[in-house]
Amino acid sequence: MKNIIIYNPEGKSKLESLLLKGADYSVIAKKIEEIKLAESLNPDMIILEGKPEVIEDVLVRNKVSAPLLIVSDKILDIRVRADAFDYIIQPVDNTELQIRVKNMLKIKELKDTIKTVSTTDELTGLYNRSCLHQRLEEELSRAKRYNLPLSTILLDIDFFKVVNDIYGYAWGDVLLKQITEILKRRARKEDVLTRYGDEEFIMVLPNTTEENAYIFAERIRKDIEEMEFIPEGEEEKHPVTVSSGISSYPFLSAIDETADTIIRYSEHALYAAKKRGKNQVVLFSQMNLEI
Repeated sequence: MKNIIIYNPEGKSKLESLLLKGADYSVIAKKIEEIKLAESLNPDMIILEGKPEVIEDVLVRNKVSAPLLIVSDKILDIRVRADAFDYIIQPVDNTELQIRVKNMLKIKELKDTIKTVSTTDELTGLYNRSCLHQRLEEELSRAKRYNLPLSTILLDIDFFKVVNDIYGYAWGDVLLKQITEILKRRARKEDVLTRYGDEEFIMVLPNTTEENAYIFAERIRKDIEEMEFIPEGEEEKHPVTVSSGISSYPFLSAIDETADTIIRYSEHALYAAKKRGKNQVVLFSQMNLEI
C-alpha cells in the first residue's frame, strides 16, 4: 500500500480525513519540523501544508525525496527541490485534491518503473551491468573512508553454452533463474548481486575479507554443484558447476584503487579458475604469473 505524509505546523490536518475516504493508500500527519525524517519513512508522496513563509523556509533548507504537493494561500516563487511537485491554493476543493494526489502517485509509480527497468536485469531481477559500476564505486568509497575490507566474486557457469545447445535457450534461462535463487539465499542484505554477462554474475561483498569471500564462494560453488537441474525429458539431473574469481580491497598495490581495478582483478582470477580445470574458486592475491 502506498503511503502519504502530510507535514504542517500542527501535526494534524483536515486533509487526512478527506484523503482517507475510499483510498487505497495510508495517510499520516506530522509536524513540519519532522520533515527531515521523511526519507527514512520512504513515502510515496508528501503534502506540505501551511503559510507561504513557513513552507518557503522548509523548502530552502530541505530537499524532498518524493513527489510533493504544496497546499498554501498562494504559489511560492521559490525553486522546489523534489522529484516532482504541484500546488493547491486554499481553500481546498476535495475533488481537485483527489485528482492531484492520484496524479502525483502515478508520477511516483512511473519513476519507480523507469528506475527498475534501467537498473535491473529483466530475467533474474538482479542489478544489471550498467548499474554495477556505480554501486561498486559507492562501496569502494565507503571501504576507503572507514578502512573496511571489500571483496568481489565474479562467478561464471561452466559449459553454459552446452545447456543452450542441447536443451534450448528456455532451459538456459531456467538454469540462470535457479542459480539466481541460490545467490539470493546466500547473500546478505548489504551485498550487491549483479548479472554481469550471459552466464556471469558479480557479487559485491561489503566489509568482507578475501578469506571470508573465499568461504562464501565455496559454499555457493557446492550449492550449485548439488542443485537439481533436470531439463524436460531427462530422468537425471544435468551436472552444473561454476568457476569463480575473487579480488579484494585493500589491494596488494596501492596503485589505481578503482571499481575497474577490482573487476579486472576478479576477471583475471576467474580466467585462472577456468584454465585450471573449472569448478573452483581462485583468489587474485594468490595467483602466479601464469596469465
